[in-house]
Amino acid sequence: MDDKQILDLYWARSESAISETTKKYGKYCHFIAYNILRNAEDSEECVSETWLKAWNSIPPHRPERLSAFLGKITRNLSLSRYQHHTARKRGRGQTILALEELQDCIPAADSVEQIVDGLVLTDILNRFLASLKSETRKIFMQRYWYLCSVREIAADLHVSESKVKMTLFRTRNELRTLLEKEGIVL
Repeated sequence: MDDKQILDLYWARSESAISETTKKYGKYCHFIAYNILRNAEDSEECVSETWLKAWNSIPPHRPERLSAFLGKITRNLSLSRYQHHTARKRGRGQTILALEELQDCIPAADSVEQIVDGLVLTDILNRFLASLKSETRKIFMQRYWYLCSVREIAADLHVSESKVKMTLFRTRNELRTLLEKEGIVL
């Protein structure tokens, strides 16, 4: 079933929308959740919460790309759950490492001006990602969107871990330079 048909099921408030979404995007959303949480049970719960959030959001929203919409929900839910767990444990997993790597490139949203900058930042990031070579973009997205470890990225793309690390380092520097050039305060 294609995305338009699945979205039509949501709009018709048909419960089969959830089962069709699970068939098509269950593994994808579980992959995202598991890379953040590293726990199968928590990952399953986040995926189930994703379906509920999608059910409650569609309608009124009709996402252009259902995969990106579901992936974003799953990622946000998983990060929230991860923060909740690490508030108690103070663990140092891949999630924290990946987010710390980007800390010097992405400004915090503490004021209204910075929230507006966030909207501009989204456009700049989209243009930046579009300008990258395919392999560099894959490495960057796997690390900072899917929160894969350097080892996992290297194995997936059949490159060395040092190449992944160097590509990430250079790409972060390029991003920082672009953001400073665009007037985004870091």
